[in-house]
Amino acid sequence: MAMYVKFQTPKDIQDLAYDLVEKARDNGKISKGANEVTKQVERGQAKLVVMAEDISPEEILAHMPLLCEEKNIPYAYVPSKDELGSAAGLTVSTAAVAILNPGKDKAGIEGIVKKIEPLKKQG
Repeated sequence: MAMYVKFQTPKDIQDLAYDLVEKARDNGKISKGANEVTKQVERGQAKLVVMAEDISPEEILAHMPLLCEEKNIPYAYVPSKDELGSAAGLTVSTAAVAILNPGKDKAGIEGIVKKIEPLKKQG
């Protein structure tokens, strides 16, 4: 597990995170890449941040969990930057995606947040 990762994300939550990114890409609005996601979190625009665990160097996302916590924005981890990029509609991998508008699936974000909160307390 990468050093910046604060808690292990179970497979069902990872799958849900990929699914939410895909739905938001099609029906809502997302921001892609560590720099863009950082900007959206700093502005308080992100509803959910999804980060890849297999990024290198780890410093790219080292600031993100703390920044999300400061801004009270939920975040989750997925294992693959390639799969995250694909879910975001990219032909390349991406370190992070911020969901700015979940589109039709607002309940999905609430659902994943309920599953993430207990993990953060364990971490």
